[in-house]
Amino acid sequence: MTAFQSYDVIIVGMGPAGASAAYELCQAGLSVLGLEKQSHPRYKVCGGGLSARIESILPPDFHSVIEDAVHRMIFSYGPKESYHVESEKPIAYMVMRSCFDQWLVDRALHAGAVVHEDEPATALTTLPDGIEVRTAKSRYHGRVVIGADGAMSLVAQQLFPHRRLRKIPALESEILSHSPEAHAYAKTALISLNAAKKGYGWIFPKKQGLSIGVGEFVRGMNQPRQSFQQFTRKEPTLAEQVIPSPLGHPIPVFNRSPGIMNGRWNNGLVQGRALLVGDAGHLVDPLLGEGIYYAVRSGQLAGTNIVQALQHSSPCFDNYEHAVINEFGREFQIASRLGRVVYGVPRSWHRWVGKTFPGPYQGVLQRYCGMLQGQETYQTLWDRMMTRMKKPFIRRS
Repeated sequence: MTAFQSYDVIIVGMGPAGASAAYELCQAGLSVLGLEKQSHPRYKVCGGGLSARIESILPPDFHSVIEDAVHRMIFSYGPKESYHVESEKPIAYMVMRSCFDQWLVDRALHAGAVVHEDEPATALTTLPDGIEVRTAKSRYHGRVVIGADGAMSLVAQQLFPHRRLRKIPALESEILSHSPEAHAYAKTALISLNAAKKGYGWIFPKKQGLSIGVGEFVRGMNQPRQSFQQFTRKEPTLAEQVIPSPLGHPIPVFNRSPGIMNGRWNNGLVQGRALLVGDAGHLVDPLLGEGIYYAVRSGQLAGTNIVQALQHSSPCFDNYEHAVINEFGREFQIASRLGRVVYGVPRSWHRWVGKTFPGPYQGVLQRYCGMLQGQETYQTLWDRMMTRMKKPFIRRS
């Protein structure tokens, strides 16, 4: 085993969160090593949907890897029951993760990051002045370590030993097709609340076809394979398609319990000189499972706060966690409440509400799409819903 190779920051995992953190750190002049267990470009099981608000945190050239811009969302309860939201401005962007992640890694490399691919971390040890990271090839010393290694994070397992958080099961497949049915989804994304009893299914447009998947969001109701089969069999545009067997992956959603308590996030995002970002930190929207936006943003926040902390002789990294709570905390708590409403009642209730109050129901869906565009937040959406619900009970003066 060779002697230590030292860096200011070692990042385990070079997906969107890790690559975004690496770019921020290198821009500030710190030495950064990224350890990636695979080689880019690599396939990633993921729908590849980016909320349009990501434009506010990435430079315009990220458009070079966009597969399609979504201007129309369909929220479906069956072939003849659906609500449509359309917008002149994009609601979301679709990417293939192999291309998007490669673009982010290239930015980090250009900024000065050192990236070792096909070199997974195998063990981490806390030291008085940093953390030792071992791989099968070498060992490294970092003044700080960032865990950006996904839902099954080794960094979280070894340096945050009491962290036990929920993951939801999802299945996803890709159709490579130029059929008329596939082209029917150009600039259109489908969210099917009929695809799973306690979750949803999706169809996202790509240049060469469609991404299809299902996710189950309530514990004890998880039958994603059965849901996937029913969804692809009953959805009219998929009935004649040859769909490859889906691949499974866990989605590490935000946990409402313990949630955020005493200024700490879900048992903590900071442990000494170790920080968790993106999926490793369970920074995933608990309502629809959006994670890429929060991965990029948490990586940026981690980079900024590490730079500031390392300017002190006794660095403390708690400001990173505070920054995440300030930016995402209230949003995720409200999204969790909404999730209990969306997934906690029968689908027949949704159908009844939609048919009985079509205007308000359509309005909620439009505002949700506005949130994806950065025009709304979960908090403003929730406040509007509560105000509308209270109106019938307010006595007129």
